[in-house]
Amino acid sequence: MKKLFDEVSYKVSRIVTEKYSTSFSLGILALKPTIRPAIYAIYGYVRLADEIVDSFHDYDKTTLLERFRNETNTALQEGISLNPILQSFQETVNRYKIDPSLIAQFLHSMEMDLYPIDYNSERYQEYILGSAEVVGLMCLQVFVEGDKATFEKLKPYAMQLGSAFQKVNFLRDLKADYQILGRTYFPNIQMHLFSPEIKHQIEAEIESEFKEALIGIKMLPASSRFGVYLAYRYYLSLFTKIKNTPAEKIMSQRIRIPNSQKLSLAMRSYVHYKIAVL
Repeated sequence: MKKLFDEVSYKVSRIVTEKYSTSFSLGILALKPTIRPAIYAIYGYVRLADEIVDSFHDYDKTTLLERFRNETNTALQEGISLNPILQSFQETVNRYKIDPSLIAQFLHSMEMDLYPIDYNSERYQEYILGSAEVVGLMCLQVFVEGDKATFEKLKPYAMQLGSAFQKVNFLRDLKADYQILGRTYFPNIQMHLFSPEIKHQIEAEIESEFKEALIGIKMLPASSRFGVYLAYRYYLSLFTKIKNTPAEKIMSQRIRIPNSQKLSLAMRSYVHYKIAVL
């Protein structure tokens, strides 16, 4: 029975999300129940592609990613996939009419991670567009449930939020990206010269994006507003911790919010939500 297979597929996407990200899992739980499966499906798909380029070092990543791209296209065209992650994703894409160009842009950024790239400003923006901003737009399409006018109005804010999240991730993962994966995303920066001044410059960009993103969060439908706000508050807390960490420590350790503090943060965020968003 296909209905049962669909249920299993969405459950697999949910398990992937919960296993890889407690912060996003908390945010998704704050969404309206009817849209949660679609967001799990998007996260599961994005995580699978990310794992190919970040973790499968003993395998031919280029071949795996190309196979993943082809299987994605086939699933979207045929409306079915035996891969549960792809099955829930194609169901979500087709149901909410997510623009296929967003998926292509995302996979392009994943492909950029396969090779050493000297990131100038143009390539930096290109990477962020595909790796983060379009993912925000996929989720936004679900949040507005096909309302084109609302989507267009909120589109710039969703892109700002995705960009801010990605840049926080860049700072959080600076050590692993540079020392293990050999990646340097920030343009025109020599990582061995990473200084407080450079760090402050990047932080100023992120602060500006967070400020703009909050405007859009306040305009989201009630079904998704608190869930997105919760993710926003988590990343803002992580960003504050990064800002309070010296530049030299950013290069030597991964900054994180312990799981024990995330539930407390969620509870405090609800109070802030009532004050700042409603």
